[in-house]
Amino acid sequence: MKINWGTGIVIAIACFISFIMYFVISMSTDTKYDHDLVIEDYYGQELQFQADLDHEENAKALKTNVNWKQTDAGIVIEFPNDLNNKLITGKVFLYRPSNKQLDFEIPISLSNHNLLIPDNRLLDGRWNIKIDWQYNQKAYLYKTELTY
Repeated sequence: MKINWGTGIVIAIACFISFIMYFVISMSTDTKYDHDLVIEDYYGQELQFQADLDHEENAKALKTNVNWKQTDAGIVIEFPNDLNNKLITGKVFLYRPSNKQLDFEIPISLSNHNLLIPDNRLLDGRWNIKIDWQYNQKAYLYKTELTY
């Protein structure tokens, strides 16, 4: 049997379409490629975006901003020493991009200017940390990503 140019082009297009359809179907049905939104309340968080920017600017205006360091016990978050630690309130949210079941939130309650996030709560890998805190009725926000 002899194949002419027209038949060859039709066969090539059919093979290409089959190839693409195979990957579309395998990507949409395989659970390891299941990707959700970053957060459940995406649109509500988007409305909060300008307030977050203002809170980050407040934090940058401080003499010293929040710092963190990794220790054997976990992650130590250091709040500014020139502030009264009894008046600092808020929460620390740790977000794991690869698995939302590992996300957790810790309320800020300080006895000194340090807050410890225990090692047993953290798995190795990338974490996004968001510290939303208040001092004297003024809101501050610190965001960073770290590899534990």
